[in-house]
Amino acid sequence: MAEKTAKNRPDVGGIGISNPQRVIDPASGATKLQLAEYYLAVGEWLVPHLAKRPLSIVRAPDGVSGDSFFQRHCGRLKMPHMRVLDKSLDPEHARLIQADNISAVVEAVQMGTVEFHTWNARSDRIDKPDRVVFDLDPDPELPWSSMVEATNMTLKLLDQLGLKAFIKTSGGRGMHVVVPIDRRQSWDCANEFARMVTVRLAKESPEQIVAKMGPKNRVGKIFVDYLRNQRGASTVAAFSARARPGLPVSVPITREELDQISGADQWNILNLHERLKRLKLDPWADYGSTRQSLSAQLLKDLAARQ
Repeated sequence: MAEKTAKNRPDVGGIGISNPQRVIDPASGATKLQLAEYYLAVGEWLVPHLAKRPLSIVRAPDGVSGDSFFQRHCGRLKMPHMRVLDKSLDPEHARLIQADNISAVVEAVQMGTVEFHTWNARSDRIDKPDRVVFDLDPDPELPWSSMVEATNMTLKLLDQLGLKAFIKTSGGRGMHVVVPIDRRQSWDCANEFARMVTVRLAKESPEQIVAKMGPKNRVGKIFVDYLRNQRGASTVAAFSARARPGLPVSVPITREELDQISGADQWNILNLHERLKRLKLDPWADYGSTRQSLSAQLLKDLAARQ
C-alpha cells in the first residue's frame, strides 16, 4: 500500500500522487493511484523496455474516456526523474525524453500519462535502429482466430528468412511481432525490409492480409503495419497499459501461448500480476542476446519473393 507524504499524497516509489482516488477508467473503476501502483509493481519488467530509448507518452488527463494526446518532448512538464536528451537528436523540436528508471515512469503517471511508447533505436546511436516491429492491425469485425493465423504467417515468413522474432499482445486488438537486429542498418533499410515483408505476406494471402493502411483497405483483412520502422515512429512498450476501457496491457508471450490466449487485451493492470506470479520463464528471455543482420543477401532473397 502507498504511504502518505507530507502533502497528504500517497507515496508511490517516492512520487506523491495527487487526486489518487480519481477514477481514470470507468469500465474497471481503476483509479490514478492503482495505475501508479501497477507501474511500480511491474517496474522490473517494464524499465528494460524503456531505458536508453527515446520515449513518447500518451497522456489522458481526464481519464481514458476523455481526450488523450501523444507527447515526446519535455515541454513544461515537471518530471525531474525523466532524462532530457540532447537537443541535437531532434534539432527541429523540443528535446526528447527518456525514462531510465521507475521513478520517471511513476512521475509521468502523476502528470496524467497512461501509455509509454519507445523508438526502435537507442539514444546513443539514434540513427541505427536495433529492431524491426510489425504491428498487425485487424478489421475490428474479424474474429481473434484471424489474428492468430496472420501472426503465425508472419512468424513463418521470418523463420524462412532465418530471423528470430518475438511476439507480444498490443493491449488492443492486434499483435506485435518484433525482430531484434544489430545496429548497422539505416532507418531506410529497416523500413524497406519491413515493407517488403508486408508486401510478401499480402501477396501470399491476399484474402487475409493487406499492405495498405487505412480502414477502407483492411475491411475483412489485417494490415501488417510496417510504418513503425521510420525514424521518429514509436510502438507501445511491453508492460505498458493502454488508454482504453479496462486499461489493458501489452504483454510478451511465447509462440505456444499465441494459440491459447483469448485476445490481445486479455491482460490488464488489475490481473497481470496473476500471470507474472505463475510465469516460470520470461517469454522474451533471449531477446537481449538476439542480434541479427539485415544483410544484403537477405534483402536480395526477400526482394526475389516479391
